[in-house]
Amino acid sequence: MTLTDLAALLGLNLILIVAGMAGLWTLAVRLKDVSFIDAVWPLGMLFLALITFPRTDGDPVRKGLILWLCAVWALRLGWHLFRRWRAHGVDGRYADIVEAQNRKHGWSFGKTALLFVFLPQGVLAWLTSLPVQLGQVSPMPPMGWIGWIGAMIVVVGIAFESIGDAQLAAFKKDPANKGQVLDTGLWRYTRHPNYFGDACVWWGLWLIAAETGWIGVASILGPIFLTFTLTKWSGIGITEKSTAKTKPRYADYIRRTSAFIPLPPKRQRPDASSARDQ
Repeated sequence: MTLTDLAALLGLNLILIVAGMAGLWTLAVRLKDVSFIDAVWPLGMLFLALITFPRTDGDPVRKGLILWLCAVWALRLGWHLFRRWRAHGVDGRYADIVEAQNRKHGWSFGKTALLFVFLPQGVLAWLTSLPVQLGQVSPMPPMGWIGWIGAMIVVVGIAFESIGDAQLAAFKKDPANKGQVLDTGLWRYTRHPNYFGDACVWWGLWLIAAETGWIGVASILGPIFLTFTLTKWSGIGITEKSTAKTKPRYADYIRRTSAFIPLPPKRQRPDASSARDQ
C-alpha cells in the first residue's frame, strides 16, 4: 500500500466516523442528553476496525485477531456503559459541560453537544484506534511472537477491566455500601482497574500492529493518547474530583492505593481509619 493509499484509507475512515457521530448527535438533541456517547465510544473504534478489514491486504491471521479482540473489548464495554446510562440517566460531567458553555457563550444544547462532545469524540476515536486500522495494512511479516504477546496483553486487559467493573457493580448493589469506598479485589491494588485494563487492551493491540513495521509502529499515537486521557485528562482527575466530594474516606484510599498501575497498597499508620469501597 502506497502512502497515498494509506492516506486515503485513514482519511475516509475519519470522514465516516465523524459522519456517524454527527448522526448520533441528532439523537442526542432529541433526547437532550449526550451521556450515551460513552457507550458509543468503544463501538466507534470497532466500526473503524470493521470498515478497514475489507479494504486492506494484511496477514489474514493478524487481521482476524485484531478484529475479534477489538470486537470482544468493544461489545462488552459498550454494553456495560449502555446499561449504566440507562440505569443512571444524564451524566453530571456532560451536564456541566453544556451548562458551562451556555453560561459562558450562550450556546444552545445542540451546539455544545456537537462541538464539544460528538465531533471531538469522532476524531479522538479515530486517533485512539490507529492500531486496529494500521495493523491491518501490511501483509508481511506473518503473525509472530510479538503479535501473540500483544494478544495476551489484550486478553489480560479485557479480563482486568471486566472483573473490575463487575466488582464495582456488585459493591454498589448493596445499600450498606452507600457512601463507602471499594478497596477490595482489584480495587485494593489500583484505584482504577477499569482504566488500567483499557490501557492494556490498546497497548496490546499496538504490539500486534507494530510487528508489521513502521506503519504499525506509527500507530503508537493511539495508546499514548489513550493513556494520557485516562491518567491526566478526562479520566482519573475528573472521576476522583467528583468522588472525593461525596466520600469522606476517599482521600485515605488515595493515600494508600496506586492510581493506575496495580501495586501493593501502602502500609497504613496505626491510627489511620480503613475505608470500604467506591
